[in-house]
Parts: sequence; C-alpha cells; structure tokens
Amino acid sequence: MLVSTLIVFTLPLAANAGAFDLTGAWAGDADNCAKVFARKGGQITFADNSDVYGSGFIVDGDQIIGKFVRCRIKATKVDGPNINLIAACASDIMLSSVQLSAKEVDADTLLRLFPGMEGMEIRYYRCRSQ
Repeated sequence: MLVSTLIVFTLPLAANAGAFDLTGAWAGDADNCAKVFARKGGQITFADNSDVYGSGFIVDGDQIIGKFVRCRIKATKVDGPNINLIAACASDIMLSSVQLSAKEVDADTLLRLFPGMEGMEIRYYRCRSQ
C-alpha cells in the first residue's frame, strides 16, 4: 500500500509547472471529491474513510500530500504538456526519492504516466468545490 501511495500521490509541483497550476485537491473520480476531501479549519484535508472512495492528493506549495505520505518536490522539468519531477517522500516508516511523470489534459485533468509502460496511466480530476 505504501509504494502505491507514493506513486499515486506524488505529482508535479504547481509553482514549477509553468502555466499549469496544480494547487489544490485532486481525486481519481471527480464524482467522489466530497467523499475524499474535507475542509477543516480552512484547510483541505482527507475526509474520514476517504480511501474507501478512491485515491487523491493535495498540492500545497512544494508539498504533495497523500493519505499516508508527504512529499517535497526537489526538481521539476516541464516539456510542453509533460511534467517530470523528483520528489523526496516520507511516511511513518520510510523515506524515498521518487521520479514521476504526468501530462496535462486540460486545466482540471491530468494523467499520471508510467514511462516504459506504454498505455498505463491514471487520470486525476481537480476538486473545485473543495
């Protein structure tokens, strides 16, 4: 579960991604945004039992926050709609450096890509109401 969480939740840093702003909450299913995220004290956080309703992550500055992991972006490279990055990630039991790739579909949709595994991708949707 930890490895999949690292892979799913570590996506590009908004400030370094050129015109594509990733700040905010992103879910694997746009219809489940209210079940995956909640607002507590003016901050976006994960709702109770959010993992039951699918994956998601929050981008806040140079931080990428998943349900079980927190990452800090160390380097980014933008090539058109493609974004590549290196992130330092930490959970309760592990530290790791992760290289990731994503592609902008539109202002509210991105694809998590897996280089070397053609056709494998995960789509995420921005949760605007959060």
